[in-house]
Amino acid sequence: MDPSQQKHFTVADYVVFAVLLVASLAIGLYYALSGGRQRTTREFLMADRSMNCLPVSLSLIASFQSAVAIIGVPAEIYTHGTQYWFIGCAYILGLLIPAHIFIPVFYRLRLSSVYQYLEMRFSKPVRICGTLTFIFQMVIYMGVCVYTPAFALNTVTGFQLWGIVLATGLVCTLYTTLGGLKAVIWTDVFQTVVMFGGQLAVIVVGVHQSGGTSEVWRKVWEGRRIAALDLNPDPTERHTFWTLAVGGIFLMLSLYGVNQAQVQRYLSSRTEKEAIRSCYMVFPCLQLALALSCVMGLVMFARYCGEDHSNQLGSSSSDAMVVYFVMDMLHGLPGLPGLFIACLFSAALSTISSAFNSLATVTMEDLIKPHFPAMTEARATLLSKALAMSYGLLCLAMAYLTHLMGDSVLQVALKIFGVVGGPILGLFCLGMFFPSANATGAVTGLGAGLALAFWVGIGSIITRTSRSKLLPHDCRSSPLSDNTTAIIQAALSNATLSRPSGLHRFYSLSYMWYSGFSCFAVILIGLIISCLTGPMKEEDVTPGTIYPWIKKLRYFIPECLKNKQSHSTCFQKQKRTSQHKEMNGSAFPTEGMPQKKEDNFLHEVDSPLVGCETAI
Repeated sequence: MDPSQQKHFTVADYVVFAVLLVASLAIGLYYALSGGRQRTTREFLMADRSMNCLPVSLSLIASFQSAVAIIGVPAEIYTHGTQYWFIGCAYILGLLIPAHIFIPVFYRLRLSSVYQYLEMRFSKPVRICGTLTFIFQMVIYMGVCVYTPAFALNTVTGFQLWGIVLATGLVCTLYTTLGGLKAVIWTDVFQTVVMFGGQLAVIVVGVHQSGGTSEVWRKVWEGRRIAALDLNPDPTERHTFWTLAVGGIFLMLSLYGVNQAQVQRYLSSRTEKEAIRSCYMVFPCLQLALALSCVMGLVMFARYCGEDHSNQLGSSSSDAMVVYFVMDMLHGLPGLPGLFIACLFSAALSTISSAFNSLATVTMEDLIKPHFPAMTEARATLLSKALAMSYGLLCLAMAYLTHLMGDSVLQVALKIFGVVGGPILGLFCLGMFFPSANATGAVTGLGAGLALAFWVGIGSIITRTSRSKLLPHDCRSSPLSDNTTAIIQAALSNATLSRPSGLHRFYSLSYMWYSGFSCFAVILIGLIISCLTGPMKEEDVTPGTIYPWIKKLRYFIPECLKNKQSHSTCFQKQKRTSQHKEMNGSAFPTEGMPQKKEDNFLHEVDSPLVGCETAI
């Protein structure tokens, strides 16, 4: 970008930004010096299991609403329109299923690391495989989270790139190491408020400077950024209703169901009800966060429609465009640019601190403690803090590799969760819902699922197979008729987006399906191998590790089928009862039948017919 067009911070902006970093450090220092002073692993890693639902729910939001989302979602809306907004439909089942299936199982087992479940259900090698897979996933994702805001800020303002990366990583490492999970959760609460405040300020000022709400709506409508419901079932289409609303469910389950960074917050709750309540409280807040990001993208388009800044902002123009828009909108308002950059780095800090703490937890509980059972509590706590710091330094190294990926930051982040998080979700589903699955099937299924997911993911990066349709930057009405415009657009779309074939079609699978594809691959291959090597016997399964979904389904079975009678017996009773009533002329009420008699028949509890019909 031309240095003459770069936006610069004022003194007020630096003050606001510094307050964020100092406040985050102060929270970590407070919890390092108060309470139990983080002297036990239970307090450092699990917050003494004393948190209530409000801070836990806000921390869950902050962990998911990273700088990747704050930059990536508006950039997605600005470039491709509002189709991505339909991912909000996936939040419903994506949070209900963890609340009523995963959380009760994990909480009642009193786990510190979610991967302890894999050893209880299968074996120690399965636990180690799951832990190493999670570590790999989070280390790569941390690099994206640190690098994304630093690169965007460097592109627009000229800040030193690696100076920003070091400041972010070191501040986060310090308060996570000093204050443990309590500091992480309460800084997440503070940073969530800053995130919402920063986005809201940008939207309000942006709408005002773009000519008001009606003008913004006119421009985004004429610029075709308001997407209709796309019900195309083709799984290679980048974003449709099905890829977002259905494929997004598996993405949400891999994040809110079995990801250590999120599960650790559930397990830090005082009671199981508090943990479930926190999951419910996340839903409206996530919808609000998604709405703010999408509206911000629309306002950004209304402000810059007809302008192309790709030559100025370089290869990641859409991502850097968000920061450029913010600095442009808030440039004359001292302190507000600093507020949004604080919002951006709040999102980065909350996600990274969650990753540091969860990585230290799984490394300590899954890889070190089993080999050193006699380790004292003081030494274990000190080692946990050292691990948190080590992962903080490793994240800085991973940030250096992130810029090699050419996709948008949102797509890169969701690919990581799909390629690695999907197989982990499949492993937990295999253990929780299929009692016959054994350890051999679990390890083989996980390996095969990871291999397939990486095959598709790496293949899509190498071949650059993307079926995304780029929309024009212009927001003026076309002089052609709507039908003529639609015909021209369809012809251009068919010419430029020819349907791939062979392996290229396999590689062009939408990244939103990666989680579901790899999850089902793990389950299917795991069950096949388990059957071939000898399914696990019921008496060998650890109690409490299987979700009783068959018993839950009994609520929907007629009462007569729940008894020892067979379905045929029930049917025969119905048939005999019907014939008996027909013989007595009472199969259907006649005009002369008293109303009272009819009412008695409808409420007859002892009738087999009514018992079968009204059991549900």
